[in-house]
Amino acid sequence: MGKSLKGKELGIGITQRRDGRYSAKFKSKSGKRIEKYFDKPAAARSWLAEAKYEDAHGQIGSSAKITVDAWFSYWITEIKEKTVRWSTLRSYRDRYEKNVRGIIGSMLIGEVRPMHCQNILNVMDNQGYAGASMERTRVTLSAMFADALENGIISANPVSKSVKCPKQKNKNAKVLTLEKQERFLTAAKESIHYSHYLFVLQTGIRSSELRGLKWSDLDFQNRMIHIRRNVTHDSNRNRFVTGELKTSAGQRDIPMTQTAYDLLMEIKCRPASYKQEHVFPEFTEHVFLNRNGRLIPNSNYDQSLNKICTKAGIERISMHTLRHTFATRCIESGMKPKTLQKILGHANIAMTMDLYVHVTEDELEKEMQKFENLYRME
Repeated sequence: MGKSLKGKELGIGITQRRDGRYSAKFKSKSGKRIEKYFDKPAAARSWLAEAKYEDAHGQIGSSAKITVDAWFSYWITEIKEKTVRWSTLRSYRDRYEKNVRGIIGSMLIGEVRPMHCQNILNVMDNQGYAGASMERTRVTLSAMFADALENGIISANPVSKSVKCPKQKNKNAKVLTLEKQERFLTAAKESIHYSHYLFVLQTGIRSSELRGLKWSDLDFQNRMIHIRRNVTHDSNRNRFVTGELKTSAGQRDIPMTQTAYDLLMEIKCRPASYKQEHVFPEFTEHVFLNRNGRLIPNSNYDQSLNKICTKAGIERISMHTLRHTFATRCIESGMKPKTLQKILGHANIAMTMDLYVHVTEDELEKEMQKFENLYRME
């Protein structure tokens, strides 16, 4: 990584000279060292990205000869791979491969218009994609074309304000009623993941945060749980990736309920021989593991949940349903939305209100019963 005279990181291939100007250089495919000087670092980066692209794909002469596929391949490896989170990179790749490539991948990048980008989102809507998936696709398109614009590949970003995700009907988050929650827990008691499910129902943490929880994050004396990281599963490489929480709100402290405290103490006090025999060295600090001493990907949780739900006679749910259920129990108990926002780690109160301030069928019946008892007409 190159640095400025003040020690600031400028990026690979960029350095600041003693006279204050910025040098951008790289080695071409032929082995030739190519270098150019600029007054500003942004101009140096822009030239370097375009020059490296042209060297990798031949002297293009005109941006009209670049296909969307070719630009995405360069963009994801040379511009984004070392500058964004692993999970963001995966999202870009997934959305492009699944939803973009088949529609505009072979088009020349200079010929892509807003209507082509809108068509991608419309096709997704017709195929039943969730609103969140469509929005991630729009973000991918916008970011990809924005960098193409900045590097002079295109004259305008085709993901304009007119390109919007199709409106979908508002769907309440799936939540277990109290009765179904009890049926679920009863059926789950024989599962090796029972403690994992119960813990989410007591804290509302995300499955990635559950995987990231370490013993050092638990303050038993003050009965506090410190959420400091997440761990996601890279299914392509079958590896677990530890990352920072997306927002400062995600880094939070959650008070332990008595149930959560007892559950954690039961895990902590297991015989040392059990831990030594079953836990992989790289996971010894983690709290929630499977019987083989490894972290658990969401796909494994889902398989287990499907079996439990079938046994309990309820609709299939996901780990996120347990988080939704915890939030609903909090609201039903009278917890203030602002407090719930902090516990769930939402960046803003609107997210909490949109997702969780709804009334279950059980609550509807209870409220109507209160009305009837108060205003009963003889």
